[in-house]
Amino acid sequence: MKTLLVATTNPGKLREIRALMADVRVKLIALTDIAPIEEPEETGATFEENARLKARYYAAHSGIWTVAEDSGLVIDALGGEPGVRSARFLRPDASYPQRFNEIFRRLDAQPDRPRTARFVAALASVDDGEVVYETTGAVEGEIAKVARGTSGFGYDPIFYYPPYGKTLAEVSEEEKIAVAHRGIAFRNFAQWLARGLP
Repeated sequence: MKTLLVATTNPGKLREIRALMADVRVKLIALTDIAPIEEPEETGATFEENARLKARYYAAHSGIWTVAEDSGLVIDALGGEPGVRSARFLRPDASYPQRFNEIFRRLDAQPDRPRTARFVAALASVDDGEVVYETTGAVEGEIAKVARGTSGFGYDPIFYYPPYGKTLAEVSEEEKIAVAHRGIAFRNFAQWLARGLP
């Protein structure tokens, strides 16, 4: 069975990815399962560029077939922020409640603007130095007035998904994965792998 390195140390992301890849005949390992590799600087201007950069970097440093994703929250009224800087919004060590408060503050300052937003996940897989697969998933929603829910992670408590009538932190993991950006991207990847491993 071929080994696939999932280039993340985020336990929430890893849990989702393992569930999405459960039926694929590959051995999934995470960065925490191998010798420490220093994180690359994410210099891409887009999620796609950062996913590619991370997949190439970790594949080169580990010698293992790698999949990486870059994801974040895009808010229309904030000109696309936090976007590719979602994990570093405000500052790298800011808490998510601090980030939520800053987003609410900026949106409250322009009450006539719609609160439309989307989560985007770009995925790239690199094997033997080549990008063998790429895809992107997105889920449309809006920014809630207040943070709600204790499930999920990251920006889930402020991302309101109209078809559910709830934030993504108020639904089960299965409900979230069924519609969310990372779920779409990794389902696409799993379907591609099912057609024949690289």
